[in-house]
Amino acid sequence: QVQLVESGGGLVQAGGSLRLSCAASGRTFSSYAMAWFRQAPGKEREFVAAISWSGGNTDYAAAVKGRFTISRDNAKNTVYLQMNSLKPEDTAVYYCAATPRIPAVIARTYNYWGQGTQVTVSS
Repeated sequence: QVQLVESGGGLVQAGGSLRLSCAASGRTFSSYAMAWFRQAPGKEREFVAAISWSGGNTDYAAAVKGRFTISRDNAKNTVYLQMNSLKPEDTAVYYCAATPRIPAVIARTYNYWGQGTQVTVSS
């Protein structure tokens, strides 16, 4: 079992950067594929990025590809989302998620979720 806590959200100007962190408490963290999702007011939860347990495979939503980078440090039980060239449409609550299976873009695939961290991008 993995417990997840996101941090690093905040207010940033368009074109700026933020780095989100997702800290996991479980000792089996390295066995889990991880992902980031986001949800803006009035919208459905949206896939952002995913990474395999080894970090060797990544996947990105078209809207963030080339701007966001997902990475993990298994020694620190932490997954990161580096967000560059932020746009107002990136404003959302960002959630990290974990699955013992292969990563996927479907939210229901993931077994464990954090509480989310707010990202607000001003124009």
